[in-house]
Parts: sequence; C-alpha cells; structure tokens
Amino acid sequence: MAGRPSAVTAPRPPGPHLLHKGGPGGRCGPRPSSMAESKADWMGSLPAALRSYPLSNLAIPGSHDSFSYWVDEKSPVGPDQATAIKRLARISLVKKIMKKWSVTQNLTFKEQLEGGIRYFDLRVSSKPEELGQEIYFIHGLFGIKVWDGLKEINTFLEQHPKEVVFLDFNHFYAMDDSHHFFLISRIRSAFGSKLCSAECVEYVTLQYMWEKKHQVLIFYHYPLYREYAFLWPGYKMPAPWANTTNVHELLQFLETTLEERSRYGTFHVSQAILTPRVNTIARHLIRGLKNTLVHRNLPMILNWVKAQKPGVRGVNIITSDFVELDDFAATVIALNDLLLEEDETATTS
Repeated sequence: MAGRPSAVTAPRPPGPHLLHKGGPGGRCGPRPSSMAESKADWMGSLPAALRSYPLSNLAIPGSHDSFSYWVDEKSPVGPDQATAIKRLARISLVKKIMKKWSVTQNLTFKEQLEGGIRYFDLRVSSKPEELGQEIYFIHGLFGIKVWDGLKEINTFLEQHPKEVVFLDFNHFYAMDDSHHFFLISRIRSAFGSKLCSAECVEYVTLQYMWEKKHQVLIFYHYPLYREYAFLWPGYKMPAPWANTTNVHELLQFLETTLEERSRYGTFHVSQAILTPRVNTIARHLIRGLKNTLVHRNLPMILNWVKAQKPGVRGVNIITSDFVELDDFAATVIALNDLLLEEDETATTS
C-alpha cells in the first residue's frame, strides 16, 4: 500500500504498509451494484476526438495493490515485512489480522478490468524457501502467481482489442537478476505482440496503440529495463505517496504533487489512498482497512476527483483501494468529457 520512489533506489520502509490486503475466497461483503454497468470497453467507446490525445492526458482509473484480492494466510510472511512482524506472525491470529489489513481490493483482475480499471499497481517476490524461480504477488502475505495474473489480463485483452492496460511493476522482493529474467520472459510470453515498446510518452495515443495492435505498457522499476525494448523505465510512471491517515492531508498532497507533475515526458499517478500506521492497526485490529479508513473517507476523496480535469496540467491516472465502491472508475472516466468541452470551446471561440 505505499506510493513510491523506485523499489530499486528507495525500497519501501518496513512498517504497517506490510499489513494491507485480502483473498480469493475472502471477499468482504456482497458485490456492490456500482459495478453492474460494465465499463469493459470504455476506451474503445471514447469519442473520436479523444483517440488522438496522449494517454498521459486522459483520466484513467487504477487500483492500488491491484492483486491483493487474495492473499495466502497459510504461506510464510513475505520478505517485504519487518523481522518483528515475521516473528509475531508465528501466532496464527496475527496472520488473520494481517490479511484484514493487506487486502486493498475485493475484485479479481478480470472483474477490475470489466469495471474499467486500466492501471495496475504490482509488487512481486520470489518465495525464498521455494525451489525454482516462480514469482508471486505480495503484500505482507503472498498472493497468486504472477503468471496466473498475466494470463487473466491477457484473456480480457483478447476479448477487448481496443482496451489498453498499464502494468506497473514497482516493488521487487527477494529477487536477483535470474528472477528478473524469468519474470520478464513470463511477461513476454503472456502478451507477445501486444507489448508497446518504450516511446516518447506524447506519441502514445489510443489511435497509435490501435494501429500498432498494442495493448500493454509495462513499467519496470529495475535497471534491467534497459535491456528490453518493451519495458518502460519506472521514472516514466511517477506515483508520489502521501503516507497519511488524514484525508485532509491526503487531498493537500494530491493538489501539491499535481501542481508539480512533469508537464511532458511522463505519465502521472495520483494515489488517492490512505495508509494505516501501526497505531491505526492496533486500535482497529479486527475492523481492517476497509472499515477503518476507506468507507469513511472515500466520499470526500471522490469529491476531490470530481473537481479535477485531465490534460497536460491535470490528472492522469488515479488509483484507489476497493475500486468497486461509490462508482470510482465511472467517476474518473467521466472526467474525459471535460476534454471534449475544452475542444468545443476552442473551436467556437
């Protein structure tokens, strides 16, 4: 659950962020009705005028710790956790509590894609005690194999050829170069010709992607990106992180970092998320992240989102926890209508 600096140069500090997600058998409550209206083809359905806009100027919904809908409380605690947490986790109740705070999404990749999510925040790790080089998603506890997630995303893309996804591999744990080579080969095997080579950001429009039959942009926060044309450097996807439990501080941070965003040459992630501290978790052990921070503050966060504009000086990718709540994806996608109004004003003035 954190924002970043690159995982290579500034690994995420140990602490409560380690405890923040959920699992396949463990959905939190009934599926909200807000996902009923499918957003599976929203990119392909955008008005023609927006298809020539750089993707860095569109409003795109994303999910935070996107893979965390399932974590394995039977697995060892991950290498992203502090030693003290690993010791505590020998007590079975501790892992159950970790799960409540490690789950930041209820929906699978397929369900998120069908609901309009197009940016995925991915943290991955080997299992140090396991033979071989298999790589798993991780947030305190291990999630599914990365390969299984990539196949699920590719299946959706096969069925929706005009949709484009951003896969941001921004934290790596217990991985040497051989693990990276293994993961990169998995990425290539999963997506093949759908992978878009790193380009000048401003060239990458929907029209460009459709002409090339590309659908996937991979951001890889590790130096090996230099050896593969289809890996975009992590610095082209900055995602400043507020690291606060206070919604007012979060909104001020989002405003400030938006004003400071690079005008050209990068995408930009506004992480509209609150991060529990150790004392937050201690006071609300059983309630978990969703009931403690998300439900109460999401309406105010969405009001901030509704007041934004996409474009060179505006928002680009916005991420949230529990993306099925309160029409998050639809709210972000609707911001693109403001670009059309801007075009109409320009042509009539």
